[in-house]
Amino acid sequence: MNAWVLRAVGLGALTVVLRTLLGFAMVYRPTDGSWMRILGLIVLVGAVLAWGLLDGRGDRRAHPDPERGADLTMRWLKAGLAGGLGAGLVAWILDFIPKFDLGDNGLFFEITAGASFIILLIFIPGMIGVATGRFLVGREHKKQQPATPHPTSEPLGV
Repeated sequence: MNAWVLRAVGLGALTVVLRTLLGFAMVYRPTDGSWMRILGLIVLVGAVLAWGLLDGRGDRRAHPDPERGADLTMRWLKAGLAGGLGAGLVAWILDFIPKFDLGDNGLFFEITAGASFIILLIFIPGMIGVATGRFLVGREHKKQQPATPHPTSEPLGV
């Protein structure tokens, strides 16, 4: 399975699960909706950041030269697009089931505005995680290399 498909399915499914849990929670505890929305957002962004961090660390370990790494930007963009569109479509379908309250949004909203928000929630934190992971492994490699004196630091007159 392609790496971006795995990320799209996993993060799209997490989005649908969080929206479903939020829908059930809003029916039974409507006064707690604001902090539950924030908690769902934190869980999704945290999962994306963690996965991006693992991607960045693995890529930098496999390719220590910064110019030779994998194209993780396209991987995360594809994952965001497929995850956002898939989550919107699944949420729209689940909204037809009785007792599922996912906002009663139409299909056009779910695959445009709703999906674009999820796409950004997957792509941007994913890329932040990748950059952070690459940076951390690059810093580890620099610490492990022995320090070499700079050629101009030697005394000239001796």
